[in-house]
Amino acid sequence: MSLQSNEVGDYLMPLQFINPDELPIPEMYTQVVIATGSKLVFVSGQQPEDIHGKLVGHGDFATQARLAFGNLGRALRAAGARPEQVCKITIYIVDYKRDEHVPIIEAAQISLFGDHKPANVVVGVAIMSPGYLIEVDAIAVIDEAVRS
Repeated sequence: MSLQSNEVGDYLMPLQFINPDELPIPEMYTQVVIATGSKLVFVSGQQPEDIHGKLVGHGDFATQARLAFGNLGRALRAAGARPEQVCKITIYIVDYKRDEHVPIIEAAQISLFGDHKPANVVVGVAIMSPGYLIEVDAIAVIDEAVRS
């Protein structure tokens, strides 16, 4: 079983990451995340919209993915959460094509999370609002009182 450290600096993070030996080790997520923090943050689906709620990148999946993950980062900051405190994300994609979409999702995910790999689910959907191709939501766990 592969365990990632849950220590960051002087803080013990409220997340433990496990990739069981009996399952493949994924590149962009962790198979199991155990959350022990005291404050849960639920971020609604973030879409590729500007500050005025207008779609950005009509027809451009890469542009939309970058903005959706960027908006997710902004929502986390507003809640006092850091990307490394995210335990799970769900990614909704219109007309999901794994080989085409995964490299683009990975780049957008790395731009927010770096090498942090929360549990994730990718869901292919038939349609969202016209022109929208991706939406991302998240759950984070915060326990700032815990020190190692």
